Amino acid sequence: MTQAVRQPRGLRATLASVLNSDGKPHPVENTLVAVTVVLGALAAVSSLWTGLHLLSSWSGLVGILTGAWGQFISATTGERFLLIIGLGAAALGFFLGMAHGGLFGGVIG
Repeated sequence: MTQAVRQPRGLRATLASVLNSDGKPHPVENTLVAVTVVLGALAAVSSLWTGLHLLSSWSGLVGILTGAWGQFISATTGERFLLIIGLGAAALGFFLGMAHGGLFGGVIG
């Protein structure tokens, strides 16, 4: 008699299947994807207010660095796709944060 294998469902399972499309787990790469997307979203949203230029520029800079490293070591197309989305948002937030006052604007000098 065969037994049914329970398949995971939900957003987490769908995201894992997209990121691990080769069938192997990639915990480091997936962590870099998540960090880059979160930092990119934070940088892009906080760049809408000029007073949050420190948050947007620093989170954008760190998001660019984590996204670049993630691109360097990524293994699947799904990881690369989400990294590019996060990198674009981080770069947008970084550049707008720099235009609004920069990394140290008002704190030093």
